[in-house]
Amino acid sequence: MTVPVAGGSLDVRVGGQDGPTLVFVHYWGGSADTWNGVIGHLPDGQATLRFDQRGWGSSTALPGPYHLGRLAADLLGVVETRVPGPFVLVGHSMGGKASQLVAARRPAGLSGLVLLAPAPPQPPPTVTEEYRLGLSHAYDSPETVQYALDHVLTASPLTGAVRATAVHDSLAAGAEARREWPLRGIAQDITHSVRDIEVPVLVLAGEKDVVEPEHVLRDHLLPHIPHATLTTVPDTGHLLPVEAPGAVAAALTGFLTAVQR
Repeated sequence: MTVPVAGGSLDVRVGGQDGPTLVFVHYWGGSADTWNGVIGHLPDGQATLRFDQRGWGSSTALPGPYHLGRLAADLLGVVETRVPGPFVLVGHSMGGKASQLVAARRPAGLSGLVLLAPAPPQPPPTVTEEYRLGLSHAYDSPETVQYALDHVLTASPLTGAVRATAVHDSLAAGAEARREWPLRGIAQDITHSVRDIEVPVLVLAGEKDVVEPEHVLRDHLLPHIPHATLTTVPDTGHLLPVEAPGAVAAALTGFLTAVQR
């Protein structure tokens, strides 16, 4: 299944028929496969949709720009074209920031927003130019990716196929797409937009996340989306979908039950 977007099309994977549809939006360095474990823990028949964001994986050939506004426009095009009924956006990290922008536009059918270790709408003071420059080299080689996975992104090392997928995905991007997020997107202030989010919002934070720690989310996200609720997932780092897929799936199932009442 494809969705036309500026400069080409996105390949979209769908599954299940029981709604609302969970629309998954991956992190910087991820892909549609980031969500494999989470989807495997969801109830049978749960409607899902996922895709590789512009510049990543199967979408590498899509032309730039790769900025946050373009990612949000792609996501909005996907839900308007391929989601016929109610849906919940599920965004992780970079995908969480793009999802905030889309939720603020109040698209028809949006029932809720779940943010996993999201980049907050207000960049914290730690996102300095020096930090962003260093981050832009995190995926330069298999060695730098493996270092990031072991020492920054996770609370415990990934193993087997999950690790292999994470390494592959982090390298599967064009140079421009790989640099855009750390050099610009992570530092973009979108607080003026997120105040327009009206749907229920659940934020999941990793207890041991050093990329977007719980205190950063409390200080730089919750004040701007005051009706959001924050839950901490024990013993996890930044890569919640692959470190704790069962816990994420359980949180999503509970959230879906709540928004359908």
